[in-house]
Amino acid sequence: MVHKDLIYEILSVVEEIPKGCVATYGQIARLIGRDKNSRLVGKVLSMAEYYGDYPCHRVVNHAGRLVPGWLEQRLLLEAEQVVMKDDRHVDLKKCRWDY
Repeated sequence: MVHKDLIYEILSVVEEIPKGCVATYGQIARLIGRDKNSRLVGKVLSMAEYYGDYPCHRVVNHAGRLVPGWLEQRLLLEAEQVVMKDDRHVDLKKCRWDY
């Protein structure tokens, strides 16, 4: 079980990602001082709906890949003018959040 304080710490970073930008799981892990915990970030985001409304669609893996099976993610990102490299990857060079 992940401690609630850690969950809200991760979600508060996700909440800061501006429209039109994306962050990676590893980037969020570094921002909370847990460099090696990108998988933990992914686990927390998979449960985010239980804690409120957060823009989790703005988080991708280190290569810019979207979440497999989450078809709405691409639509949400495209609605925010996030540039895609192909059907499954965002263009991190153009859209990565510079926090």
